[in-house]
Amino acid sequence: MALNLNFLLLLALPLAADELSSLPLLKDYTSQRISSYNRAGNNLDGDQEHPIEPGETRTIGEVQGPGIIKHMWIAFPSPEPYHLKRYVLRMYWDGDPLPAVETPLGDFFGLGLGEYIVYESGPLSVGSQKAMNCFFPMPFRKSARITITNEGEQPLRAFYYNIDWEKYRRLPDNMAYFYAEYRQAAPNKPATNDWKLNRDVNKMENPGGENNYVFVEAEGRGHFAGVTLSVLQNQGDWWGEGDEMIFVDDPDKPRITGTGSEDYFLGAWCYGGCALSPFGTTHPTFSFQRYGNPVNGGDMRGSRWMLYRFHTDSPVAFEKYLKMTIEHGHANHRADNFYSVAYWYQVGPHKKRQPLPPVSERIPRMFNTEGPTVGRP
Repeated sequence: MALNLNFLLLLALPLAADELSSLPLLKDYTSQRISSYNRAGNNLDGDQEHPIEPGETRTIGEVQGPGIIKHMWIAFPSPEPYHLKRYVLRMYWDGDPLPAVETPLGDFFGLGLGEYIVYESGPLSVGSQKAMNCFFPMPFRKSARITITNEGEQPLRAFYYNIDWEKYRRLPDNMAYFYAEYRQAAPNKPATNDWKLNRDVNKMENPGGENNYVFVEAEGRGHFAGVTLSVLQNQGDWWGEGDEMIFVDDPDKPRITGTGSEDYFLGAWCYGGCALSPFGTTHPTFSFQRYGNPVNGGDMRGSRWMLYRFHTDSPVAFEKYLKMTIEHGHANHRADNFYSVAYWYQVGPHKKRQPLPPVSERIPRMFNTEGPTVGRP
């Protein structure tokens, strides 16, 4: 009975406490690091003597397994506007020619609007002075390769990174591979051009999730770990009220349906950022281990939002198929811009991948009936 109780208590612990509980256990790996330190021993770290030129793809790390990447730290200076959207991060496992991770660099760390935001969560965080961190475990059995592509117009004169990984003799057979995929809708296609407050469209129906925004679609066995979402409003009023709909092993019917966008991201009442909130418009922000709203732009046209939800307590398991979606406004009545990265684990190849949009389309821009308007850098 005591063993069962201790196990239940362990499940209830926050992420940091869970790490502390296993800290006394002896480890069966060797600690390794991929780093941008200067091999000659001087202080010109970050490969300052060899800038990453526009159009260049550079392999920053290639190692042999079995192993698990446990932490990534990346920082770099760049004067180029929206540089977080212009550099692309890719990761390859076990010689697969297709990347398991393919996202703009900033989006991978939740910075989907091309601006730095200091926040902390369990898997991802951004520290002071633009330092990006990832703690998602990333296993590989034979090899891992990590590349950076400069799709900007200026050379990247220094790129700093420390990637810590553990080398093992063997990994368990039931350990899946890490995947991350970027998607966007700029703008989402609205179900109606009659843009009104959500309360005026509440009777619109969308039980099957038709034309929902799709975070990820995957085939195989695995589990969904979470998502980061950035929103740029193309119209005023509250952007949310869209229900998440998760299709699990059945592409025709969602198994899980939620009650609203702010509810999926574990807040409520527009997060106090819109006129519809019964508690007033205060624009609060919050960043917790599994969920957060670090940017709350209010409900005006041009408002910017950043949100995340990580299912680290209970990942959404699938045996053969997964599609994670959310409505853009109730019954998809809104046309805001969404920029997202989905994170999941699976075995077998990722067949449902979407191509990365060209860099010109990734730059956040507001849209109206006359066409796009460039947003602030």
